[in-house]
Amino acid sequence: MKVRQIEKLSGPIGAEISGIDLLHLNTADVDYIHQALLEHLVLIFRDQTLKPDSLDALARRFGKPAPYPFVPGLIEYPEIVEIRKRPEEIINFGGVWHSDTAYLPQPAMGAMLYGVVIPEQGGDTLFANMYEAYDALSVGLKSFLEPLTAMNDADKAAISQTRPGQPKRNLKFEHPVIRTHPLTGRKLLYVNRAHTTNFSGMTEAESQPLLEYLFDVAENPNFSCRLKWQPGSLAFWDNRACQHYPINDYHGQLREMLRISLAGDQPH
Repeated sequence: MKVRQIEKLSGPIGAEISGIDLLHLNTADVDYIHQALLEHLVLIFRDQTLKPDSLDALARRFGKPAPYPFVPGLIEYPEIVEIRKRPEEIINFGGVWHSDTAYLPQPAMGAMLYGVVIPEQGGDTLFANMYEAYDALSVGLKSFLEPLTAMNDADKAAISQTRPGQPKRNLKFEHPVIRTHPLTGRKLLYVNRAHTTNFSGMTEAESQPLLEYLFDVAENPNFSCRLKWQPGSLAFWDNRACQHYPINDYHGQLREMLRISLAGDQPH
């Protein structure tokens, strides 16, 4: 019988779990993963053998799969999308720091990403802890930001440039700048470079200086971990409390992933 073990990827965020076969989870395994996700925000499982049907079944143990607005899903499993960068392509999809689907009324609770074809070099993903970002702010700035909301736009240039050829979707929504996690009760910074355009009641020009400062805080390397992919690796992250950034440093190589998102609630 395998023994579950967990090893942190970095001090502030991320952990690798071994001793669990994701194809054969028992109730104790599911509870263990739930708690580990709340504590570490990003979990990585190595040497897994998942196909679309088993990835869909796995996701349903932790929430309700949700469609992704910008990439059509598989015919049999419409909530599962293929994220593929071919050797001849230069731009990588979503290649900017972001929180998934922040432009929806109910952004994703989390997502699972499975490595099918991984470049020999490069293609890592960075994750950053938004609890740490909030804690790094001064008392005065926290007080100023607490009542504010901000607009999040799916078509902001920072992210739309990573989706060449895709039509504008005009998906926008206001969310609190400081969000409270629905399960931990902890406060966190909830603005991101890819989608957040302005504070509500302020213009983009007025908002930009402070937003740029907050983006820099969110992307501080001291709050992050770096995930090195391998074929058969699965990452599961809490999209409510972290941001991620896929690094585009593997030109001329194929990178192919399977991804499924889990439905979330409206931030408060």
